[in-house]
Amino acid sequence: MSKRIFDITFSVLVLLLVGWIIILSYLVALIDTCSNGIFLQERIGQYGKPFTIFKLKTIHPKTKKISPVGKFFRRYKIDELPQFFNVLFGDMSVVGPRPDIPGYYDLLEGENRKILELKPGLTSEASIKYANEEELLSKQENPLKYNDEVIFPDKVKINLDYYYNRSFWLDIKIIIQTIF
Repeated sequence: MSKRIFDITFSVLVLLLVGWIIILSYLVALIDTCSNGIFLQERIGQYGKPFTIFKLKTIHPKTKKISPVGKFFRRYKIDELPQFFNVLFGDMSVVGPRPDIPGYYDLLEGENRKILELKPGLTSEASIKYANEEELLSKQENPLKYNDEVIFPDKVKINLDYYYNRSFWLDIKIIIQTIF
């Protein structure tokens, strides 16, 4: 089965199962943030092409702080569920390197640029390893420096390893690890 057919099939099934959670969570985010409940942001996609990622809004636009509901959404990754629409639209895959904001993957050089040949994914080995990234960064004296010098280079290494070893069964393994 091709990766694209798997992505479409898997996303449709997930959306049929949890579509009601997305709708309900969207309404909660709408009320919680007193704004549109969908957060749109430019991310770097396959071949370095920018695309718009969909997430549920977790930050109140006036206070610029994560709301208690937003913390819950982030902890359980509910804010990420609308990205199954990104998969259906072809901007993302179920498994692949997590898409980042401009200034990271698009600036990779040499062999590391091979990562850009992959569609960004909802989950990856790097995202599993750094599932608590926000907490980890919050404990750093200089979170941006720690991200740029420790976390991001490690993610590149993990994602490059995925590039060379990717397979249908590895994707299934990553999906199962993500769920459990």
